[in-house]
Amino acid sequence: MGTETESSLRWVPLESNPEVLTKYCRSLGAKNGEWLDVFSLDEADLVHIPKPVLAVMLLFPVSEGYDNFCKEQDEEVKEKGQTVGEGLFYMKQFIHNACGTIGIMHALGNNVSQVDLADGTLLRDFLDSVKGKDPEAIGAELEKFQSIATAHEEIASEGQTAAPDRDDQIVTHFVTFVHCNGNLVELDGRRKGPVNHGATTPENLIKDAAVVCKARMERDPSEYRFTVVALTTGTIE
Repeated sequence: MGTETESSLRWVPLESNPEVLTKYCRSLGAKNGEWLDVFSLDEADLVHIPKPVLAVMLLFPVSEGYDNFCKEQDEEVKEKGQTVGEGLFYMKQFIHNACGTIGIMHALGNNVSQVDLADGTLLRDFLDSVKGKDPEAIGAELEKFQSIATAHEEIASEGQTAAPDRDDQIVTHFVTFVHCNGNLVELDGRRKGPVNHGATTPENLIKDAAVVCKARMERDPSEYRFTVVALTTGTIE
């Protein structure tokens, strides 16, 4: 499922590695928050993840079947409408392989105070520069923000496995789930817009996001390339 106006830019893909993702958040300006692997989506296991959880990010393989599912879901949203409330930060993805960075920006941009995103930092400068702009304009602005592109390139080389070439055909994709105004909202820069998955609370974000992630996995039970990570400001023992 391509974006409406794809850029010619191609970045090196990020690895879903919590240590690397946390380091990246620090380079973008977040003083607080750490990413953790979510090894089980069973509710009994989720209670052991330190709270509060600010965001959940899912890495999964895209396919023609998934793209068709998204198109149907987007059409349903357009037909029935939805409400996510004010204050949601959402941007479109136009740069190839930038989904990891955009997923992190969605996580941090919707939790600015919780992660203590200071003035004068990379992401804060970006957020200030796009304030009041629509998702398409925000996505286009990322192409001009060389400092974030440089930070992405530097962190992409620090995974546990060799980074793919920027021209490789990548079949996996990051999406982010956040709490906004009592709603569980999925943020995917390749979609028509945000998707409201129903009511949640900050306390129940991880549990409710897990339900959506499990449903996504069950669409292709033979596939194993799923990874879930959570951003928490809780105490990690």
